[in-house]
Amino acid sequence: MTTSPRVRGWCPGAWRPMASSDGLLVRVRPRLGRLTRAQGLALCDAAETFGSGLIELTRRANLQLRGVSEAGWPSLMAFLVEHGLVDSNAEVERRPALMLAPDWRDGDATHRAASLLVERLETWPTLPDKWGLAIDAGPEPVLTDASADLRLERSSEGGLLVRVDGRDLGIPVDDVDDAVALMTRLAWWFVDVGGLEAGRMRRFTAPLPDWAAADAAATTAPAASGPHLVPGAHPRGRVVGLPFGRAPASVLRSAFCAEDVTGVRVTPWRRLLLEGEGGADAAPVEGLIDDARDPRLAMDACPGAPYCTQASVATLRLADRLKGRLSERLSEQGGGRVHISGCAKGCARGRSAEVCLTGRDGRYDLILGGRADDTPVATDLSPADAIERIVAVLEST
Repeated sequence: MTTSPRVRGWCPGAWRPMASSDGLLVRVRPRLGRLTRAQGLALCDAAETFGSGLIELTRRANLQLRGVSEAGWPSLMAFLVEHGLVDSNAEVERRPALMLAPDWRDGDATHRAASLLVERLETWPTLPDKWGLAIDAGPEPVLTDASADLRLERSSEGGLLVRVDGRDLGIPVDDVDDAVALMTRLAWWFVDVGGLEAGRMRRFTAPLPDWAAADAAATTAPAASGPHLVPGAHPRGRVVGLPFGRAPASVLRSAFCAEDVTGVRVTPWRRLLLEGEGGADAAPVEGLIDDARDPRLAMDACPGAPYCTQASVATLRLADRLKGRLSERLSEQGGGRVHISGCAKGCARGRSAEVCLTGRDGRYDLILGGRADDTPVATDLSPADAIERIVAVLEST
């Protein structure tokens, strides 16, 4: 008998961990999307001391520890608070998460807006647990595909705008102060007119109020999206990828211990920006992705079985087998995307993929051009059959 996956409606945090097959999931939200070098090393120590030793980077740019025991969780929390990785006030975690364009610089619009929001979020209403904000005020928006309810972006004319997720056009603002004020007012409007029932801005279809310049004449288009960070040298240091969004703490410690690394920026693309002056000359770190052509950059896979109680298939094992078969056919630059999901929830990817495999009762369903919960074109596939079907699809495109 098929069992529908359980949708919890909230994400694990540090103060509110989530039970999984391998223990508690404890999620850390780096302040302004950045860890100092010392904090990065402390997180590695925490993963090995209190968890399974694995660290995951989620598609909402959070860092996650796995395998934490209930008995060890209080000690872990004391350690995280001591190293500034978690706020000592549990209520801070209930505020909307901030996702920053990872290449922000001190004092630029992204940094100033995010800093101001951190100060003012305590005045916001209580919002659904999955609510989040994208602060993306560089020349080209780069967080367009990431999940967020309100976005601060550049307009096609170069000014700042606030855009409600799910709307193509944004509301122009004069400066960062006006942007934060408008986002605050929109959050209260969402609550006051019944948005809590919808849960997310994208699902809330009520027309924007007049004071939000809801008429088309007063709104404007955002600038064209810019590229994601690719592994390799970067003006701020070096970008490295985490295979399928996870890596042992020992591997990450090797990257963080490099002599010139001063900090770590998180991204929603399962890669990290290591700050440092020697990025162009840095040697690759074994266990991390350093090649922009690596097919794993175009693949999304959740932890799957045995890590997740919802999953009936070993997604990571299949993804690793696919990597070898797809090395000549799939890359992030070459287009196309493969999503392997342990169940119909599709936690690893919320958007459509060219090819998607969804686990069901220990076998796979194949979906083309859709999400993990869409109607499949083939069902009851073995791992070997699923691999052959994916290869055939990609060869024909």
